[in-house]
Amino acid sequence: MSWTTFNLETSDHVAHLKFNRPEKLNSFVPALWSELPQAVEQIEQEGEARVIVISSTGKHFTAGMDLSVFASFEKDDKAEPARQNAAFMELVKTLQQTFTCLAETRMPVIAAIQGGCIGAGLDLVTACDLRYASKDAYFLLAEVNLAMMADVGTFPRLQKLIPAGIAREMAFTGEPLPADRAERIGLVNGVFGNHDELVKGAMSVATKIAGKSPLAIWGSKSALNYGADHTTADTLEHVANWQAGMFSPDDVKAALFAQQNKEKPVFEGLSAKKVLK
Repeated sequence: MSWTTFNLETSDHVAHLKFNRPEKLNSFVPALWSELPQAVEQIEQEGEARVIVISSTGKHFTAGMDLSVFASFEKDDKAEPARQNAAFMELVKTLQQTFTCLAETRMPVIAAIQGGCIGAGLDLVTACDLRYASKDAYFLLAEVNLAMMADVGTFPRLQKLIPAGIAREMAFTGEPLPADRAERIGLVNGVFGNHDELVKGAMSVATKIAGKSPLAIWGSKSALNYGADHTTADTLEHVANWQAGMFSPDDVKAALFAQQNKEKPVFEGLSAKKVLK
């Protein structure tokens, strides 16, 4: 399948999705909101990739939601208000799912951010598992500057990644958070000198992850996600259930054999995600 808002290629078990509209600052046009979840679904159905890297082109990672998306929010004065508002709520939930699919996919998602990561861009990267940035990167919760609140994912996720006071500062002031401060407070895992070094670094991390048991990685992501929203006791129950059902003696043997022989382990990939037709 071809995509209009990004390029996608998979090599050595790493799927690399790269935004390809630098002349438009990689703003999120209407097509992006349907193409991104479709691409993630395709990656899972193919069963080849074990990690997803999201990067961009040009000066900025993304300028956020494109103005053409806002145009679809215009209200019809002739429509019954309650029903129109309910339809708008459903639209927002659809937009939210575009990024939630990154949090829910069974493989880790790594964001490589250069330049501005603005508005909906912040919604996207907070749904990723790991974030790396170039030294010129900055993060801007821009919605308040447009007399709006962020509504497609930043609020429930950002304050779990950074101190709540800083999340509120970003939400209330609309001031940018530079890469060096983002690294100090834990929003990004590392900062690189330039864009090329950033992408190489993110791909290097992805390659390391792709060399692990994909089943163990899936289980780890599932437990971390579950633990973020549940008690310790509930999460331990979740982990016990997962381990009881998905513990793989073959993967453990492969890992131990590789360690003993100073070799790279070879693990079977995940089964392609099944789709009912």
